[in-house]
Amino acid sequence: MQIKLIAIGKTDHPAIQRLIDEYSSRLEHYVRFEFEIIPDLKNTKSLSESAQKEKEGELILKKVQNSDELILLDERGKTFSSVEFSEYLQKKMNSGLRQLIFLIGGPYGFSEAVYSRANGKISLSKMTFSHQMVRPFFIEQLYRGFTILKNEPYHHE
Repeated sequence: MQIKLIAIGKTDHPAIQRLIDEYSSRLEHYVRFEFEIIPDLKNTKSLSESAQKEKEGELILKKVQNSDELILLDERGKTFSSVEFSEYLQKKMNSGLRQLIFLIGGPYGFSEAVYSRANGKISLSKMTFSHQMVRPFFIEQLYRGFTILKNEPYHHE
């Protein structure tokens, strides 16, 4: 199985990018992992929030194939402990799925078309994080999940 994380907009903080690079590198020891950035929309000042979400949604859906499982990182999604998330990953791997895509939306969230296409939603917390900060948090949780599955000492109960 391949895991892909898709996000809107480049990471503009060097410290955040270093964390993303560090945990992406670690994660590749366990699973094929790709982090893909969809460039920010240009000239958004004239767009309403809903119009911006629609345009971002069109770009997102072009990246998703019918056979992909698409999971939104969304504040209204299901919450997991790290151990529960590792079990979730194991079930996805056992299912024979070719590609599992996790999606971080733009600053206004997702369009209705993206919600309709999604196979599920996961929340990292009841708190709201910037779409920049979610990136290293989530990649670290993926890494943690795989170390739990391998019974490695990274995670402590």
